[in-house]
Amino acid sequence: MSAASSYASGVCEVPLLGDTIGENLDRTVRRFPDRDALVDVAAGRRWTYAELAADVDALALGLLDLGIVKGDRVGIWAPNRAEWTLVQYATAKIGAVLVTVNPAYRSHELEYVLRQSGIRLLAAADRFKTSDYAAMIEEVRPRCPDLEFVALLGGPLWNSLLERGRRGDPADLARAQAALSPDDAVNIQYTSGTTGFPKGATLSHHNILNNGFFVGELCHYTEQDRVCIPVPFYHCFGMVMGNLACTSHGATMVIPAPAFDPAATLAAVESERCTSLYGVPTMFIAELAEPGFDSYDLSGLRTGIMAGSPCPVEVMREVIERMGMTEVSICYGMTETSPVSTQTRADDSVERRVSTVGRVGPHLEVKVVDPQTGRTVPRGEPGELCTRGYSVMLGYWEEPERTAEAVDAARWMHTGDLAVMDDDGYLSITGRIKDMVIRGGENLYPREIEEFLHTHPDVLDVQVIGVPDPKYGEELMAWVRMREGAEPLTADAVRAYCAGRLAHFKIPRYVHVVEEFPMTVTGKVRKVEMRQEALRLLELPS
Repeated sequence: MSAASSYASGVCEVPLLGDTIGENLDRTVRRFPDRDALVDVAAGRRWTYAELAADVDALALGLLDLGIVKGDRVGIWAPNRAEWTLVQYATAKIGAVLVTVNPAYRSHELEYVLRQSGIRLLAAADRFKTSDYAAMIEEVRPRCPDLEFVALLGGPLWNSLLERGRRGDPADLARAQAALSPDDAVNIQYTSGTTGFPKGATLSHHNILNNGFFVGELCHYTEQDRVCIPVPFYHCFGMVMGNLACTSHGATMVIPAPAFDPAATLAAVESERCTSLYGVPTMFIAELAEPGFDSYDLSGLRTGIMAGSPCPVEVMREVIERMGMTEVSICYGMTETSPVSTQTRADDSVERRVSTVGRVGPHLEVKVVDPQTGRTVPRGEPGELCTRGYSVMLGYWEEPERTAEAVDAARWMHTGDLAVMDDDGYLSITGRIKDMVIRGGENLYPREIEEFLHTHPDVLDVQVIGVPDPKYGEELMAWVRMREGAEPLTADAVRAYCAGRLAHFKIPRYVHVVEEFPMTVTGKVRKVEMRQEALRLLELPS
C-alpha cells in the first residue's frame, strides 16, 4: 500500500501479553506484594497487592463454591467502589463473563441486559443516590429466568461468598485458572443500539488486558504510579484503561468517590499523591472551575487521559499549566475495540492533542476508507475509520448478524466515525456516519430514545438529534409530531415521562413540536436539515 494511503500500523518492540487477566494479576502480586494496589478514598479502605490478591481469590473461591463456572455470566451493578474491582478480577480468575451494568439504568433497561446476556448471579449495590437497586431487581426478577443469585454488596450472600472462599482450597482455583485461555470471553459491555436495544460487546482476556497494558505503556506507567480514576468502572475507560493499566504495571488504583465529584477528585489527587488523572473533558472543566482549586496540591500529577469527546484547546492548556499534567494523553476508541485504537504520545504538541486523536496504538492497524466502495482513501481525505488487531471484540453477544454488520470478513471493525489521516499518521475525527450523539462521554443512539418516546400516548412520531452544548459537547433534542387533538409536549413533560424509566443522560434536554419532519423525495427524514434548523431555533453557533 502506498505511503499516500490512509493506512497505518502500530509497530512495537514490546510483545503482546499472552496470559489471562488472573495470571497477569498473580505475576504483579509476586513482584510487588507490599505496594499499594487499591485505595477506596471515600470508604477509607486500602489494599496492598498481597491483600488485594487474598480478597480476589476468596471471592473467586466463593463463586466456585456457589457453582459459578467458566462461561457463566456474572453481572455487576454498582457505582465505583472497591467491591466492583474485586468482582472484576475474581470473575476473570474463574472464567466467568463479567457483565457490566450502567449504574444509571432503570428497571426496563436492567431487565433487558439480565435477559439478553443470561446473567446467573448479579452483584449489586443496595442503592445509590435516588436509585433503589434492590427494589428494581426484585421488580424484574420474576421475568429473568436465568437469574439465580443476587448478592447485594455487604449483604448476607456477599459476606458468605467471601467467608466460604477464605475457607476454600486454593487448588480448586488453580484448576479453574488452568482451564482458561486468553481468548476466552471475560466481559460483556452494553452499547446503546440503533434498533432500540443495546448490543453486548463481548471482549476477551486478550482484548482488554493488552489494551489496558499498552495504554499504560504510552502513559509510561511503572509501579511508582498512582492513578486517580473518577470515570465509571462499567465503561472500558474505568475498568480497562484504569484498572487493567494499573494492575499490569503494578501501579495503584485510586477511587476518589462512588460517582464523579470534582472536589473529591482533587482531594484524592492531593491526599494520595496521584501521578495520573482520568476524565472526559467536562470532568476536567468542572475540576478547573471548582472553588478553591488553587488550594489543592496537585504537584504529583504528571500524566492522565482525556477521552470521550473532543477537548477544547483552552481546557487542554489549563490542564497542562494549572494541573501540571504535561504528559496528558488523548485517547480515541470504542467499546467494541477494548476500547483504545489511537492515542497521543507524551511528547506530542498541545496542537496535536487538541486537533487530533493521536496515532495508531501498538500492534494495531487503522485505515480510512470510502464508505461506499470500501477502498482506502488518500491521506488528507475524509472517510470511515476502521481498525483491526488484537483489540477487536469477539462479537456482539448472541447476535451474529449485528456482529457481521460491524466487523467485516477481514476482521476490520467499522467504527461509523468519519476521520482524516494526515501525512504523519495522526487522525482527526470529523463526524459520524451513524447518528450517534456523544454527551459528556456517553455514546447515545437516537433510535433507542425514539423507540422509548414512541410509547408516549400523545406522540405520533419522533426524531432525536444531537445539538452542540458547551458543557457536555452535545445534548439531545427531540422533534415530535403530536397525535391529533393532543396538547403539544414541553421539555418538562418529556422529562417527567422519562423519569425513572430512562437513564438520565438519555432524556432529551430540548423538545420541538412540528407538523412534519423535513424529508427527502424518497421519504427519508433529513436529520442534517433538522440539525441546521435546531441551531437557528436554539440560537447556537454552527
